[in-house]
Amino acid sequence: MHLPRPTRRWLPVLLVSILAAAPWARAADATPAKKPVHSVDDLPRHTYHLAAAPSAVIQDDAAFTALAAEVKKDLDADLAAYDIQDRSTRQDYDGTLLALALLNHDDTAARSLIAELRGLEEKPSLKLTTGLVAEALLDARAQHPAPADLAAVFQREFAALLAKLPWNLAENELKQLKSGFEVRSTNLLVGLVQQQIDPAALKTGAISGDVAAQLVAIRNQLVNYLPLKAAILAPLDAVVAAHQVVKPDRWTPTLVTLAPDAKASPVLLGIWDSGVDAAVFPHRVYTDAAGKHGFAFDLHANPSPDLLYPLGDAAARLPQTIGRLKGFIDLQAAIDSPDATALKQYMATLKPDEVKPTLEDLDLVENYAHGTHVTGIALAGNPFASIVIGRLTFDYHLIPEKPTIEQARKDAASYQVAVDYFKQAGVRAVNMSWGGSLKEVEDDLEANGAGGTAAERQKLAREIFDVDRTGLLDALKSAPGILFVVAAGNSDNNVKFDDVIPSSFQLPNLITVGAVDQAGEETSFSSFGPMVNVHADGFEVESTIPGGQRLKFSGTSMAAPQVTNLAGKLFALDPALTPGSAKALILAGCVKNGRVNLVDEQKSVSLLQDHMAAAK
Repeated sequence: MHLPRPTRRWLPVLLVSILAAAPWARAADATPAKKPVHSVDDLPRHTYHLAAAPSAVIQDDAAFTALAAEVKKDLDADLAAYDIQDRSTRQDYDGTLLALALLNHDDTAARSLIAELRGLEEKPSLKLTTGLVAEALLDARAQHPAPADLAAVFQREFAALLAKLPWNLAENELKQLKSGFEVRSTNLLVGLVQQQIDPAALKTGAISGDVAAQLVAIRNQLVNYLPLKAAILAPLDAVVAAHQVVKPDRWTPTLVTLAPDAKASPVLLGIWDSGVDAAVFPHRVYTDAAGKHGFAFDLHANPSPDLLYPLGDAAARLPQTIGRLKGFIDLQAAIDSPDATALKQYMATLKPDEVKPTLEDLDLVENYAHGTHVTGIALAGNPFASIVIGRLTFDYHLIPEKPTIEQARKDAASYQVAVDYFKQAGVRAVNMSWGGSLKEVEDDLEANGAGGTAAERQKLAREIFDVDRTGLLDALKSAPGILFVVAAGNSDNNVKFDDVIPSSFQLPNLITVGAVDQAGEETSFSSFGPMVNVHADGFEVESTIPGGQRLKFSGTSMAAPQVTNLAGKLFALDPALTPGSAKALILAGCVKNGRVNLVDEQKSVSLLQDHMAAAK
């Protein structure tokens, strides 16, 4: 299957959004003359022709300057022509402009863009920390130090900015910033461009506006930030070391554990994910009449007998890759573990041609672990729950397979087969910690040098996406007796504007979940929008991976099964509940704080018990 992707979080730890594609338009004051932009489909597409490989362009002053001039010209034209109200799109646009301003030493424009980016931000933590490194660089430049003194002046200014931040709000973002720079290097960034962007660009001789924005971001890292890496890390190390206070845990006290002798009934939960190691959950796995514990489809939507992804040759590297994955997780949490130390040492010596196999192994192993980790969260505290395994296969390659209409049709048909299996098994709730978007299809076409011109690629991507979207939506509609719990996504974007499925669906039997940390504060990565119904803990959530090892993962992938867990308890306590009534109980128990609608298990269970008592 090509479109679905797990909502994972290790790659942003590595790159901290520097490779995020930036849509090519920005809103200023709305005027009747501006073209309204209501969705990602309405954004203009741009193409840039290159005489050399992108990896050479980002390292060549003259070649990059020529590209940057074209990009700036298009940005200015789009700014004059389009009216966009979507905040995340405007932030992406301003991020590209900020990188260009820093590279051009247009420090006045850069300060204005930092202020605008923070003004657009709705998450308190990001309002404080967005553009922090850029601001320190501007403060240092304003003192006109000699080149040899820039790092020392920058370090002093960056430390002063960090000292002003309230740790309780900025903690997670500062730890992520620190972890990103600890593993980032010139070889890593150049290697990514060589192995992810160069192949298609060399084939077609052109790149899209989105790829151009990525190159601008990488050039800014290479020229402005990486030379200051030590000066960035020293103040971050100091501020993290000075604040070893653990955030208050407001999530765990709200959880409910059903006693084995409680008055409750068995309940089946579907785990529609990357596969599950059934041996980790003995006596908690459904078996059908044929002796199977569920179903599986391979990458091309063909039936597979393997309910857990077969690692093949990668199995020999599994312990090493899990260690590196744990290293990323520990770095994000600012834990100085042996795995974190080993990872930093490995990444420091990584050669450009080693980037692809390293990242693909990490992606493959996280896919391998993802569904089992989700299952552990969904089953916690509910001895009455068992699972039906539904495996789909996520592509782990740096350049995914080329999307096609034919494959989209096969994927769409497999969705219906999957939902029919869940229905026949008697599943009450299905967890879906995955998704895909229109833009991802367009990006995958470009990565393969396919789809023709930018306009032709946009049209083809829409056709492919709509086949997949319609197939998935129809399948979910066909099972009104099942509650589908879906992850919002980890792109800090509006799922409606960007057409993300299934999190942009609105159905009476579907609930979309964003992520908070254990203190109940919205994570910087959690996607949002009018379709995001509730929020649950999705930050450093510990659960089991294949083989029984315990790891902490972050993402809305971890938040969704928290809600599936609650739904399973509600259905166990009252098997007569419909999906709509269970969803209503979950929503009624939530605690509202701004746009965060925080799930509270105890309140929802209490509401159900009060209702059941009144009905006697």
